Amino acid sequence: MSSARSPSPFDPSDRPDRLDRVQAPERPAGRGAAPTRPVSLADGVYHALLTGIADGTYGPDTRLPSEHDLAGRFRVSRPVVRAALERLRREGAIASRQGAGSFVRARAARPALGFAPVESIADIQRCYEFRLTLEPDAAFHAALRRDADALGRIAAALDRLTAATRQAQHRADADFAFHHAIAAASNNHYYAACLEALQPHIAVGMTIHGLALQGPRSGLRGVLEEHRGIFAAIAGGDGAEAQARMAAHIATSRNRLFEGRLLDLALDPGRAAKPGPAEPRA
Repeated sequence: MSSARSPSPFDPSDRPDRLDRVQAPERPAGRGAAPTRPVSLADGVYHALLTGIADGTYGPDTRLPSEHDLAGRFRVSRPVVRAALERLRREGAIASRQGAGSFVRARAARPALGFAPVESIADIQRCYEFRLTLEPDAAFHAALRRDADALGRIAAALDRLTAATRQAQHRADADFAFHHAIAAASNNHYYAACLEALQPHIAVGMTIHGLALQGPRSGLRGVLEEHRGIFAAIAGGDGAEAQARMAAHIATSRNRLFEGRLLDLALDPGRAAKPGPAEPRA
């Protein structure tokens, strides 16, 4: 499945596909384990090109760079590149045209990835709950895999949030752009595609949350600082800190919106619920 996509934030001209973008992340310092690496260099090139195809860097019918150029970008030998391209051909992602090179194959139209529309307060709570299982891990990987371009996109969204806060406003579009840029910085298109599919649902919660933050006792400044903390952790390459700050930000936003009184979503409403501190009964 694929999501209905907004224009891709990636541009082939400003996103060199270096091999260090596709290597598995190093574990945070202090854990006593050696950094993990791809199974092979060809796997690394394969995954980088597949990600580029999935996120629109290489669109349908786009000619891929030559083997020579790809070898230079990834700093590997041409046989390594050739092996990666052969795998993409076997899987139907690209096709070779004699004398012209390798081209991305146009995909048949498929049903868009999507979720049932938000129809209740309970659905807003479910969306926050799901985001807590998704975005902290995306932030963790973003901290370990981001590059200068990815940081620039996150910073640009943060600048828009900062400008809105100075005007005592909340911009749900800039808020979402910040979270989406972090998902994209993880170099895992599943995170970004999932957020794109969730955008209408996330927007409902963000809009209501933004309205709740405005007024005589504005909480906009505090939320901006939460975003700045997430960015600082990602920019500093601290995966664990980025993960923790993102989880705290989403949970705190949810609790502000629900004023600490979450709904009991048990399938059996008659059971004896034992809510935790963060999930009191409504």
